[in-house]
Amino acid sequence: MVEYKIVFGALAVITGLIGYIPYFLDIFKGSTKPHIFSWLVWAILETIGFFAQVIKGAGPGSWMTGTTAILCLGVFFSALRHGEKNITRIDWVCLASALCGIGAWQITKDPFWAVIIVVITDLVGFIPTFRKAYNKPFEETLKLYLLSALKASLALFALDSVNPTTVMYLASLVASNASFSIMLAVRRASLKKITV
Repeated sequence: MVEYKIVFGALAVITGLIGYIPYFLDIFKGSTKPHIFSWLVWAILETIGFFAQVIKGAGPGSWMTGTTAILCLGVFFSALRHGEKNITRIDWVCLASALCGIGAWQITKDPFWAVIIVVITDLVGFIPTFRKAYNKPFEETLKLYLLSALKASLALFALDSVNPTTVMYLASLVASNASFSIMLAVRRASLKKITV
């Protein structure tokens, strides 16, 4: 019975890797310009989420989060050279909030509170990318966000321990990535109609 969780955990990681390959290629081709602060914030949040899941017994359900933390850091470093660097106050607020997640965990000694801050910060951290993608929808790779929603869904099925700390972050990733994908697809379609 436990074997299926390993399969779902591995599928979540593979789906994530498949999603990031075209994203990195698009970055280096110049067709995708990731927002530097969003990816730094997401790297921090994924790292916090990963360790919180591990401590709360997520098992294979945490593999995707750990892998994504490394990939987000890779996108951040790529964005230093090839990304969007229009940094606003809200970007700084998002970064400070991400770091507060670490502080909350240290103060409370409970990863649940860190995950609460991580979820809120992740949603707020999407603002710079959402703003940029709304204005420049063809500078984002839709496939990455669709596959990110899918990989988080698969990771939910891979959880060894189902509790608020292990589920909450993954569920928020499904919701935020699916919503972003819908916005991006609709925005692209509306701009194509205008140019035709």
